[in-house]
Amino acid sequence: MEINKVCVIGAGTMGNGIAHVLAQNNIKVILIDMDKKLLDKALETITNNLDRLIKKDLLNDDAKKLTLSNITLETDLSKIPNDTQLIIEAITENKDVKLALFNKLDKLINQDCIFASNTSSISITELSKNCRPNNFIGMHFMNPVPIMKLVEIIRGFSTSQETYQTIKTLTERLKKTPVEVFDYPGFISNRILMPMINEAIFTLYEGVASASDIDTVMKLGMNHPMGPLTLADFIGLDVCLAIMNVLYDGFNDSKYRPCPLLKKMVAAGKLGRKSGSGFFDYTK
Repeated sequence: MEINKVCVIGAGTMGNGIAHVLAQNNIKVILIDMDKKLLDKALETITNNLDRLIKKDLLNDDAKKLTLSNITLETDLSKIPNDTQLIIEAITENKDVKLALFNKLDKLINQDCIFASNTSSISITELSKNCRPNNFIGMHFMNPVPIMKLVEIIRGFSTSQETYQTIKTLTERLKKTPVEVFDYPGFISNRILMPMINEAIFTLYEGVASASDIDTVMKLGMNHPMGPLTLADFIGLDVCLAIMNVLYDGFNDSKYRPCPLLKKMVAAGKLGRKSGSGFFDYTK
């Protein structure tokens, strides 16, 4: 099945990036969010990103117009056409909220429609347990979506080969690199990345070095483009904590125990870039 009609639910950073790459590859996209202001901001972000591509001579005005014409904004789930072929969920990283959404969608949309979650760590098998498990899959895009090439494609326990192949083909059509992943906590990327970030936070917590020096060691010593604490701020400390909790609960192993400093900062609302401060200050 060739995918040409997609609905993306959630107009935040990941959702608007996913809508952008779909629309730029001439796929009709409905971008849905309950918050009209967030939808307007998403369209503004997509437009600005397209303008940057034009300035770099990577896109022309006609391609920009075509991309924007492929995007429709909606605030109501009932407006999703019944012939939609794929729904990609990109809402908050909370299992109960995602389950409630998918259970609602299952009653609204034809059973041939594939459901995909952009979850960064939550079990695809658990998310699909009450709705179309054969037609359910994970599509974990990387941030920023228009730039990053990787998409982790996560098979749930019952994901069919046809569903996997359809999503793999779509990912390649988006000029992304698909990597097949089986359904274990954190998948590949976050199972490896988040413990490294958590250990960097422990290093700060224990007073081994300052935040800037920890990042400098990883950038200059390990050739990382961004230090782990800066990266944590970029991802969002609340998201980092949520993923660490999934790993800790999923494996029941103390090596995934979230650092107390991470928990305290999230409780204090110090979430990184999106709140203005985290391990570094972003208010200046």
